Amino acid sequence: MLTIALPKGALLKDSIRSLKAVGLDFSGFLDSNNRQLQMLDESGRARGLLVRALDVPVYVEYGQAQLGIVGYDVLREKHPNVAQVADLGFGGCRLSVAVKASSPYRSPLDLPIHGRVASKFVTCARDYFRSLDLPVEIVPLYGSVELGPITGMSEAIVDLVSTGRTLKENGLIEIEVLFESTARLVAHPLSYRLNHDGLEEIVDRLRSRCNPVGVS
Repeated sequence: MLTIALPKGALLKDSIRSLKAVGLDFSGFLDSNNRQLQMLDESGRARGLLVRALDVPVYVEYGQAQLGIVGYDVLREKHPNVAQVADLGFGGCRLSVAVKASSPYRSPLDLPIHGRVASKFVTCARDYFRSLDLPVEIVPLYGSVELGPITGMSEAIVDLVSTGRTLKENGLIEIEVLFESTARLVAHPLSYRLNHDGLEEIVDRLRSRCNPVGVS
């Protein structure tokens, strides 16, 4: 039976909508009274696993799920051994450097040497500043990252931005975009090559529906 890892949070509703359009219905996960972490599609053809977004590629990499849906930001941060097979086109956002609007910094290169940058995307932030040859301290934060500059703990943050409203309401501005992110369909590499449980058909139908950018 095909198993699909679905992400809790912002991508869940559109993930379920996309799968339903190709004949796999996991709408029960949207029921506020439902506490199930796994369920069968109504047709009995597939099983859905409801997991944290960061865990989606882990379940796929280790073969507990043959397919998963996860943001490109997670893939860039975690570098899992999975096949990216489609850009599903929803969940658009960007990973950006932001600072206090009142600060003198208007470019990442304006930040002080050995300054602090707060982020939950530690790998992405570290790789980016290394590419600039700018030594900074990456401060791992997993809650309200915006508080870093507000409290003076950091000069900047690296965080996901969608509308920019949260930054604006907290007196922050973007000064650089590292990359754009959307929801990606990922597959267990061996399962995809062997087309286990009709996996290739599902992938092709999702691709044709979403006008994806093919990735590998």
